[in-house]
Amino acid sequence: MEQPKKKTMKETLTIKTSHVFPPDANHLGTLFGGKLMASIDDVASIAAIKLARNPVVTASTDSVDFIKPIKIGDSVTLEAIVTWTGFSSMEVFVKVVAEHLLTGEKSVAALSFLTFVSLGADGKPTAIPEVYPETEEEKWLHQTAKRRAAHRKSRKQESKDLVQFFSNHFN
Repeated sequence: MEQPKKKTMKETLTIKTSHVFPPDANHLGTLFGGKLMASIDDVASIAAIKLARNPVVTASTDSVDFIKPIKIGDSVTLEAIVTWTGFSSMEVFVKVVAEHLLTGEKSVAALSFLTFVSLGADGKPTAIPEVYPETEEEKWLHQTAKRRAAHRKSRKQESKDLVQFFSNHFN
C-alpha cells in the first residue's frame, strides 16, 4: 500500500485550554495528575486523527514529565503536534502550559510524548502521511524523534520480556 502525501506538522496542531476548578484538584489544591494525563491523551488523539483522517488508538504513553504544579484558578493549555511518522504509527508531542490568570504569568507545567496507530475500516493498521517540519521547534522535535523511537523500541522489548516472565512465574 502506498503512503499518502506529506503534511506539515502544523496541520496537526491541536490546542485546548481549560480552567482548573476545585473538583479538578487534589488535597494540595493542584490539578490531579490523572486528569491531566486524560487531557493529554485526548488532545494528542485529535492531533493524530488530523494527520491520519482515520480512527487512531493510543499505542503507548511514552513519557509524561510533570514539571510544575497547576493550581486551582489557573488555566491549562495543551498544545499537541505530530512530530514523526512511520507507516501507520506516529509520535505526538504535547506541551502543557499553566497560566496564572490574574497575573498572566505562564510556565511550562508538563511535557509528554505518545504513540498512536492509525486504523483502517477493517480495524488493521493503515498508512498515514509523513509529516515535515517548518519551524525551528518543529525541526528539533522531528530530528530527535529517531532517538525517542529507539528508546520506545527498547522499552517495548523490556515490556514483552516482563510479560513473558510473569506468564511463566505467576500462572
